[in-house]
Amino acid sequence: MKIIVDAMGGDNAPQCNVRGALHAVKEYGAEVVLVGRGEDILRCLKEDGIDTLPAGVEIAHADQVVEICDNPATAFKEKKDSSLTVGLNLLKNGGGDAFVSAGSTGALLSAATLLVKRVKGIRRAALGPSVPVLGGRVTLCDCGANAECTPEYLLQFAFLGSFYAQKVRGIASPRVGLLNIGAENEKGDTLRHETFALLTKAHEEGRINFIGNIEANDVMLGGADVAVADGFTGNVMLKTVEGTAKFLMKELKGVFMTSTKTKLAAAMVKGDLGTLKQKADPGEIGGTPFLGISRPVIKAHGGSDATAMKNAVLRAKEYAESGFIQEIEANIDHMRVRPQAEKV
Repeated sequence: MKIIVDAMGGDNAPQCNVRGALHAVKEYGAEVVLVGRGEDILRCLKEDGIDTLPAGVEIAHADQVVEICDNPATAFKEKKDSSLTVGLNLLKNGGGDAFVSAGSTGALLSAATLLVKRVKGIRRAALGPSVPVLGGRVTLCDCGANAECTPEYLLQFAFLGSFYAQKVRGIASPRVGLLNIGAENEKGDTLRHETFALLTKAHEEGRINFIGNIEANDVMLGGADVAVADGFTGNVMLKTVEGTAKFLMKELKGVFMTSTKTKLAAAMVKGDLGTLKQKADPGEIGGTPFLGISRPVIKAHGGSDATAMKNAVLRAKEYAESGFIQEIEANIDHMRVRPQAEKV
């Protein structure tokens, strides 16, 4: 399995991207193509004591870099020799099985949509991160790619999240909940009402395990395997979860530092607190898939270190090996809302 890695994208590029990719080759048996300025990539290798290109590692030269200040909608066109554009063209033309980048989310989404294309019939690609919850994780779909949605978009997000949970996360019958302001059937606005009806129909046809509306607090208590939302709502939830996790960890640290007694208690639970912190660390997952793109594309966090990039490569490898995209292609007819005229 060959994973194309944008060596120049992100806050810690290229050193952490290159180092993480090499760790993935060693630990997971992946092959990688490092896309970026060849001289910079080779310098990173030399800084780590590597004089020759290791087996399973290739370099694809790209002179330009898409910066965070570039227009995300047009950057890949204006910088045709950027690591982002070159890497996605490699993916499109069969030069690898998946693509990983820690660069601009908007630029990556635009470029993936227009260069690699969506699966035929998918209206919009969605971000589908795995968010830590009580007892495991939930796939939140969407969480920022599409601020304004139609009921059909949300229907497709539900299927995308469900198939991802099945094929990649290994859940036989994922519980799919519609993120809403209440659990009752009549709760929410027109978008939620119409989406609820579509998901109920899909459930009755045995195509999806829809459990109804779900509130954000119940999502965090492990009430669903997939939470369906428009990108605006999903992003607010995701950022709230991230901020709450940081707040609690800082508050705990403050509590444990108040006295000798609490410092002794901290020493006793240090390992357990480390496990909790690790669970909340996005770097442990590594990356978020763009669900609905015709080839696997993974967005790594902009601040990814080497460990996060290593894990992002692993996520890309798992995604490419899962058969998820083939599952979407085989079921696309059930994921579309036909115009009224076609139903007569």
